[in-house]
Amino acid sequence: MSAPTLAAPRPTTTQDRPRKPAHVGRKVLWLVVVAVVVAAFWGVDISWDALWDMPGKLWHYLGLMFLPPAWSQLPAALSATMLSVAMAWFGTALGVVISFPLSLLATRGLAPVAVRWPLRAVFALLRAVPEVVIAVLMLSVTGLTAFTGALAIAIGSVGTLGKWGYEAFEAVDGGATEAATAAGASRAQVMRWGVWPNAAPEVLAFWLYRFEISVRASAILGLIGAGGIGKMLVDNIQFRVWDVVGILMLVVVVVTMLIDQISGTVRHRIITGRWEVPVVTALRRRSVRAARLEASPSVLEDESRDGTVG
Repeated sequence: MSAPTLAAPRPTTTQDRPRKPAHVGRKVLWLVVVAVVVAAFWGVDISWDALWDMPGKLWHYLGLMFLPPAWSQLPAALSATMLSVAMAWFGTALGVVISFPLSLLATRGLAPVAVRWPLRAVFALLRAVPEVVIAVLMLSVTGLTAFTGALAIAIGSVGTLGKWGYEAFEAVDGGATEAATAAGASRAQVMRWGVWPNAAPEVLAFWLYRFEISVRASAILGLIGAGGIGKMLVDNIQFRVWDVVGILMLVVVVVTMLIDQISGTVRHRIITGRWEVPVVTALRRRSVRAARLEASPSVLEDESRDGTVG
């Protein structure tokens, strides 16, 4: 019995191959993005001569500010900076007090829809309005004082912290809340014993991070006369006292970085349970990586390729 013969495979043609997707939507999207970028360049009326001269002018003004700065104004700069920090602290604390109960009422499962959605709309509205605009609207009521800036920060904090709060509460695992509900707990008891213990680290970290944002906002609010380091900056820029502007900029940068490091350390302690300074940790990792690279470059490259080295 002869073996069956196998038919020769039919050669594939271009008609048998699947067509490449046209990606029309992607091309249209790229065209829209390019058109928007071109329109933005056209709309801001860019002066290429000014861009060309900018590096030289920048070095000139940096020399006026920092060669040398007005060290005699350091106490006044520190005092104004502390006023800005106080504005940020008061505004953030007031925002926490107001936003915390409102974020509970905006959480799914803790409040009805008729309460949740209006509150979420209020949070979105407050987030859409910058603190500077809020302060300008309040000037006719409270005047050009640091209290105006603190209230503007508080109102802005309510919108941000309210949203972060109810999102953190809704992200809690439902097992704890279901167990509390099955045991006959009320909504307040479910929140106290089922939701808050699990969401507390994240919510507290959000509060600290909002304080960092408020410190920067307080400096900007000083530009409209709300007091603090911003007002001192505007006054000296208007009169072109550049050496004083230099010391003010130095104080702002140093104090802001210091607050960021302290807040980041506390937030890391709240979330992970370990004390860790961000700058020190980054330097330690860099030194460890450099030492391992000197010891065995090939091993380190393999680990980097595998994603085991941060």
